[in-house]
Amino acid sequence: MAELIRGLDARRVAENAAEIREQIAAACAVAGRAAEDVELLAAVKYVAPEELPVLAEAGIRVLGENRAQELVRKAADWDEAGLGAVTWDFIGHLQSRKVKVVAPLVRRIHSVASDSALRELAKFTSPPEVLIEVNVAREEAKSGVLPEDLPAVLDRCTAPVVGLMTMPPLAERPEDNRRWFAALAELAAAHGLTELSMGTTQDFRVAVEEGATVVRIGTRLYR
Repeated sequence: MAELIRGLDARRVAENAAEIREQIAAACAVAGRAAEDVELLAAVKYVAPEELPVLAEAGIRVLGENRAQELVRKAADWDEAGLGAVTWDFIGHLQSRKVKVVAPLVRRIHSVASDSALRELAKFTSPPEVLIEVNVAREEAKSGVLPEDLPAVLDRCTAPVVGLMTMPPLAERPEDNRRWFAALAELAAAHGLTELSMGTTQDFRVAVEEGATVVRIGTRLYR
């Protein structure tokens, strides 16, 4: 596990966020989109819990956590510290046995990829919004449904599916991932889904040009 990020500076985080939003706006302009249609989500997997007040001070209010137990801990810490309004999303691999822990805390789960997780979500009267994770690049080591299996998954899902998510292969150039982002956008459009969670620190501009509505940014915000 990577070392946790500590010693954050609120002014620097706010400046980084402003720069990222400028780059999102530039990418939107290229694509003929409105900048306000793209949400900046702060990935906090490696942010130490004691740094949460710094994020609040910097104006970061949409947070994504990868691990269920850390989500529970950080959400509780945020509330106990009285840091104000916040939106939590779950962006990591979702085990079915963790659904009951995650679902009550989040607006969205970006990473639903199994029937077992869908069955657990179906038990909730008011489940969070769901994005189905799609393995568009067909990488054997990654989770996610295959593109051709998506229609059947959608048919079986009783939770509110609003969009799709993908994690493309590691690439030397952001441009190398354009085809995967375009493929996800095409799948979403074919099924009437409007939300696209795609793009991270390395390639979010390309993702926005291809239709991302949420970009998941970690290190670029904190360094």
